[in-house]
Amino acid sequence: MRRLLPLALSGLLAGCGFHPLYAVPDTPQGTMQGTLRSIYVEPVSERLGYELRNALIDYLDGKGEPAGAAYRLRVTLSEKSEAIGVQSQTAPGGITQTAITRYNDRLIAEYELIDVKTNAVVTKGTETGLSSYNVLSSPYATLAVQQDADRRAAEDIADRIRVDIAVHFAQQAKR
Repeated sequence: MRRLLPLALSGLLAGCGFHPLYAVPDTPQGTMQGTLRSIYVEPVSERLGYELRNALIDYLDGKGEPAGAAYRLRVTLSEKSEAIGVQSQTAPGGITQTAITRYNDRLIAEYELIDVKTNAVVTKGTETGLSSYNVLSSPYATLAVQQDADRRAAEDIADRIRVDIAVHFAQQAKR
């Protein structure tokens, strides 16, 4: 009975239209992995853009060089910081001091995937990430915490861009 249950469930799963994303055989480069490898990620400005580009190269399993690439990925990254935690303290003498204790950084990545041969935009989109961090007693510690939170948000955005691109190619292969 235990052996029949997974078999019966797999039959139901096949009927719902589920298809593995990376099993698409008819992409322009042959396999989904080959297609993703053929994407050159253009440099992105600023330190956080560097982190995002490196994460994209890792997730796409790319070479990081334009030679032999079938596609170019152009990413524009912007960042907005917002204070969300405020703490008030009353010092001796009745003086009230207010300090920001927590920030949210919103990262917005707009991307375009461009076919190298035709120079046409194949797909484009926007991904947003949110990183939060506390303000610590040391300015250096606060900076380190902020950079770590922003790096993790950039990695999350890179992963979602990879999935968006893979879904685009999978949909194109079905047509």
